[in-house]
Amino acid sequence: MFNLPEHNIHLSATADNKQQAIEMAANALVQGGYVAAGYLQGMLAREQQTSTFLGNGIAIPHGTLETRDMVKKTGVQIFQFPNGIEWGEGNTAYIVIGIAARSDEHLALLRQLTHVLGDDDTAASLVTLQDKAEFRAILMGEKKEPALQLDFITLDVETNSTLTLTAINAGKLEAKSAVDPRFVSQVIADQGLVIGNGIVLNDNAQGNQFNAVAFSRAKQAFNNANGDAVQAVITVAAVDDQLNSVLALLLTAETQTALLQASSAEQIIALLDGKSVEADNTQSTTSAVQQVVGTFTVRNEHGLHARPGALLVSTVKPFAAKVTVENLDRPTAAVNAKSLMKLVALGVVAGHRLRFTAAGDDAKAAIEAIGKAIADGLGEGAGITPQQADSIEEVTSAVATASTTPATDAVNSDGQIEGTFSLKNEHGLHARPCALLVQEAKKFQSAITVENLDRQSAAVSAKSMMKVVALGALKGHQLRFVAKGEDAQRAIDAIGAAIAAGLGE
Repeated sequence: MFNLPEHNIHLSATADNKQQAIEMAANALVQGGYVAAGYLQGMLAREQQTSTFLGNGIAIPHGTLETRDMVKKTGVQIFQFPNGIEWGEGNTAYIVIGIAARSDEHLALLRQLTHVLGDDDTAASLVTLQDKAEFRAILMGEKKEPALQLDFITLDVETNSTLTLTAINAGKLEAKSAVDPRFVSQVIADQGLVIGNGIVLNDNAQGNQFNAVAFSRAKQAFNNANGDAVQAVITVAAVDDQLNSVLALLLTAETQTALLQASSAEQIIALLDGKSVEADNTQSTTSAVQQVVGTFTVRNEHGLHARPGALLVSTVKPFAAKVTVENLDRPTAAVNAKSLMKLVALGVVAGHRLRFTAAGDDAKAAIEAIGKAIADGLGEGAGITPQQADSIEEVTSAVATASTTPATDAVNSDGQIEGTFSLKNEHGLHARPCALLVQEAKKFQSAITVENLDRQSAAVSAKSMMKVVALGALKGHQLRFVAKGEDAQRAIDAIGAAIAAGLGE
């Protein structure tokens, strides 16, 4: 990771135009000892070749290959222009990052920056921020990030390997600095724990940087080496007990089933966050959607830096088809191929294989154009010779479409007694009160289930300590018990009394 001293951050700067802003960045790089005098000409020449505007109000002026020998050490100078600088083609830059980098160091640097600034809200927050320490923390990815992020979710992976799913998760967590290489190597070597319904849970005690949960799901279930059916892997990085509620949810059969059926990353996040995902009370039929998939090797010796990246994006944008791209050599989620910011964030170097997927009337034409542009070197000549041949294939995927037939309501049987009680324990249902509650339920012959109304959990056996703990019940949560049997009323009365008495606390 590159070094970013706070004195390299210049807040509330003003400039009359783009050239003046670039001059300010170049002068700061010279004064900081990063480049020799004359580097400015390379920065201006680069801007003439291709605009260095990334998107999200961010521009990254840097030198050409010809001026790379003027770089003394890798670094950046960052200018905040709250009033904005017209950067051409209708784009306005609010954050200008002057970059000096030797060799291919700028690709790693760009990848670090774009992982952070690819989020619209994060980029917008920097425009008016007046705290240098916080500004730096955001850019360096040191600001505390949420444990549940869309970037950590990967669906429909073509694999029959638990290791592949684990590697995808570990790669996502490492890319966001949630874990370090120690975690990655250990978790990949671990088989993980099959927690039920085709889901494997894995984690490691070493290398956790912040709380995070990654989820990857294969297109179809497969059997692991032990003969267990597997379809998804959940990888957890934890630095404290803040993820306990998530882990509790994972142990419920309802959550496990819902995770396997969820159709989007947003639904996965909602489920892991303990929020109910509204059921679509429709029956689905399937229709065929034609997609075109192209897999191409990047020939450019210096990877997808700003100029070839911009040319690639400009190749894709004229087509109406929706086009996504993923880097097969760095397990990544598919991103919008029409976004330069997201394309740069893939960290593509020479020889990496990119898979493009296009859907729409002109999908095939789009993929063919992309393949030709990459084969031609994206404006930089032939470059390296690919070790694998490029490929284009047309595939048909089944996509669910809804009918208006309503789902059938479940009908409760007669003879059930129900009771809803508010948990009084200050620290919720941890081990001791949970054990007492289960012990109370086991005294009765009736079948007894319990659900946490505040987490909208599935009903589980009140006689299973594992399942009761998994409800993640906290003080004030409403627990609904349902008993069925000859002593049902006595069971509910006894449970209510035990909860009212504080379950031994």
